[in-house]
Amino acid sequence: MLVVDDEPIIRAGLSAILDSQADLTVAGTAEDGEEAVEACARLRPDVLLVDIRMPRRNGLWALAELGRRGLLGPGRSQVLMLTTFDLDEYVDEALAAGAAGFLLKNSSYEELTGAVRAAAAGHSTLSPAVTRRIIEGHLSGRQRPSDQELARLRDLTERERDVLRLVGDGLSNAEIADRLVVSLHTVKTHVSRMLAKTGCQSRAQAAVLARNTLS
Repeated sequence: MLVVDDEPIIRAGLSAILDSQADLTVAGTAEDGEEAVEACARLRPDVLLVDIRMPRRNGLWALAELGRRGLLGPGRSQVLMLTTFDLDEYVDEALAAGAAGFLLKNSSYEELTGAVRAAAAGHSTLSPAVTRRIIEGHLSGRQRPSDQELARLRDLTERERDVLRLVGDGLSNAEIADRLVVSLHTVKTHVSRMLAKTGCQSRAQAAVLARNTLS
């Protein structure tokens, strides 16, 4: 994985925590968004842990640039956004741009390492505070869906719409399989096709789309 933060002490601390885990390896670090994108292109890490606020190119810029270069998404790199600020616009923009999760810097070691493992496995993860706000309808209640958002649903089958809706409800693949009474393999296929058709680069991004359009 790649650790991206403009503060050397934080980079070193996060790297030490993650490298101490037997199943996690820090392949490199970067101090701003531009370095992060170049390092990702070179190292192709499974997960990037990226601070949002950095000088020159920030984490949101890096996230968008990774998506533009085709480095982000299922089977490629996943991005976890890390910040001290629990601000709505950061959460919305990060998730809408394809972040796999959003963690506050006061998260516990267990939350941090668990989030990295979840992102590496292709799952979404959010801090509990962010999850609660989304469940309470923060995203779905902002405004009517745009024409661009609705257009992303155009090619979905009814079953793929069902899967998107359940992803928006925060269900795992196993829970979706139980709800729809189908095999786990079938759900994985539906999720992959749904992500491809909607252009979503992560389950979290799909969840935002679902809450904006299907709620």
